[in-house]
Amino acid sequence: MKLEFPSIKNIIAVVSGKGGVGKSTIAFTLANLLVKDGLKVGLLDGDIYGPSVPKLMGIEDKPKIQDKKFVPLEKDGLKAMSMGFLLEKTNPVVWRGPMVQTAVKQLFQDVAWGDLDWLVVDMPPGTGDAHLTLAQSIPLMGVIVITTPQELAAQDAAKCLEMYRMLKIPILGVVDNMKGVACPCCQENFEIFPGRGGEDLAEHFQVPYLGAVPLDPGMGAVEKIKNHLFGYKT
Repeated sequence: MKLEFPSIKNIIAVVSGKGGVGKSTIAFTLANLLVKDGLKVGLLDGDIYGPSVPKLMGIEDKPKIQDKKFVPLEKDGLKAMSMGFLLEKTNPVVWRGPMVQTAVKQLFQDVAWGDLDWLVVDMPPGTGDAHLTLAQSIPLMGVIVITTPQELAAQDAAKCLEMYRMLKIPILGVVDNMKGVACPCCQENFEIFPGRGGEDLAEHFQVPYLGAVPLDPGMGAVEKIKNHLFGYKT
């Protein structure tokens, strides 16, 4: 049964087949860019085992509770909630599947998000219980798949993409992260992870290829991805 969130207009998930491909950084940057466009945006850290949003936002505070719900922490206009706000930094999350599913649901249900235009969900890597719980109970408008250019990473991303397709969740597009790095001396681009991983993936599954983000993108490359997704002008 799908949960209802009448105060949230759109919910999208940022996913990857494996860890270490920069999924959380892309989700965080995308959410901030939407805020800069004057939209009301929330960022939910769905990675129960390895939450990254507290570090990315530079927040160490604990969320307050109001009317039996957590009040999301906010910085620069971006509201955020993460299991990392509730646990000590060094405490591992040693939970079985059902506990993870319950935690993911509570991050949605037990948080006073207020009115939002977009809720960006940073999902854990892989194809585990959290993904199934989200797809089956949350009204997702679609997912963005993050990979790196090499074939090995793209193979794992393909499994993630195939899972969401089987669950009938729209694939908004594929992003190649860490696509080269510019030499600080000559500005020549070096392909640290050679390959066409994201491009081949998008072509194979016939979904949009949203573009590539270099290792030191600033905001420009992700800005292009946002424009591709939401139709905004730079």
